[in-house]
Amino acid sequence: MADQLSAQDWVDQGLKTLAKSGFTALKAEPLAKAMGVSRGSFYWHFADIGAYHAAILDRWRDVATEQIIASVQAALDPDKGEDPLAMLLKLTFGGRLALERAVRSWAANDPQAHDAVVAVDRRRLDYVEWLLKQAGLAEDVARARAQILFWTFFGFALSNQPLPPDRQQAVLDELLQIVAR
Repeated sequence: MADQLSAQDWVDQGLKTLAKSGFTALKAEPLAKAMGVSRGSFYWHFADIGAYHAAILDRWRDVATEQIIASVQAALDPDKGEDPLAMLLKLTFGGRLALERAVRSWAANDPQAHDAVVAVDRRRLDYVEWLLKQAGLAEDVARARAQILFWTFFGFALSNQPLPPDRQQAVLDELLQIVAR
């Protein structure tokens, strides 16, 4: 098994570890032990822990932003009949919130993570604003409502107060009504 581990296997383990135990657990030795391999396997794929952290942040950006945007973009097809903004809310509010909290905690303590979070936040905010403009809102209104949605998501994500699915859907429906008017 050790010879078959890829860099992606290490990154995936890093995301799981980050969400569960925080950024301080992202070290070669404990990760190798958790994966049942030697630390040499880690260094085969990554020059150092900084390169590993960069790969984790890149993967987080992909799963927490780019994959969600790609799913919403696919919903823009009029034949599918899905509301892209409703889909975005469902995907983001139902996403990996423990990972979101962990990355933001990391960003408060590490310049590399901070820069990654700033870039992801800008991408997310720009995309939500674009969606709202596509829905017919004026640019200044779309910008303001995108910011409100952004803040709402982070308040929910960082609160660590999950809602039962039916209650969450009711809140998301109401939120959609507020921002899409």
